[in-house]
Amino acid sequence: MAKKDTKKEQPVDEALENEATEPEVEVEEEKEPSPLEKAEAMLKDANDKFLRTLAEYDNYRKRSQKEKEAAYGDSKASVLADFLPVMDNFERALANKDASLEDYQKGIDMIYNQFSDVFRKLGVEVFGEVGDEFDPNIHNAVMHVDDENEKDNTIVDVFSKGYKLGDRILRPAMVKVAN
Repeated sequence: MAKKDTKKEQPVDEALENEATEPEVEVEEEKEPSPLEKAEAMLKDANDKFLRTLAEYDNYRKRSQKEKEAAYGDSKASVLADFLPVMDNFERALANKDASLEDYQKGIDMIYNQFSDVFRKLGVEVFGEVGDEFDPNIHNAVMHVDDENEKDNTIVDVFSKGYKLGDRILRPAMVKVAN
C-alpha cells in the first residue's frame, strides 16, 4: 500500500503569507557620505595636520634656540678655559715679589708666547706690521707723516696690532702712514 502524504498542501498564497509573517531582518546598507560630509572630513584632517605641523615647528624653534644658547655658552667656556693657564702664570709672577728684573722679563716673555699660542690655536691672525701697505679695510690710520724715504700708503709705525678671525676683523691695526 502506498503511503499517503499526511501533510496538507497549502495553497501558494497561504505559503507566501506565512513567510511574510516571519520577522524580517533589516540590513542597513552603508550610505555613501554626501559631498558636504566628505568636505567636512577633509577639512578636519587638514586642520589636524596643520595644528600638528604648527606644534612641531614651535617645538623645533624652541629646541633650536636652546641649542644655540648652549653652543654659545660652550664655545665661550672653551675659549676661557684656553686662557686659564695664562692667568695662572700672571698670578705666579705677581706672587713672586723677590724676583729680579731679568726674571720678570723672562716671565713676561713666556706669558706673551703663551698668549700667542692660544691665539694661534683659536685661529686668530695678527696683522699690521711696519712696511705693510696701508689698507683702510683692516687698518686705522691715526697719524700721517710726510717721509720721502717711504713709499706712499706705507705703514711706518704700529701703535696697536690688528687681529682677525677668518674674514672677521676683531680689531683694526692702529698705524701711522706715510703720505
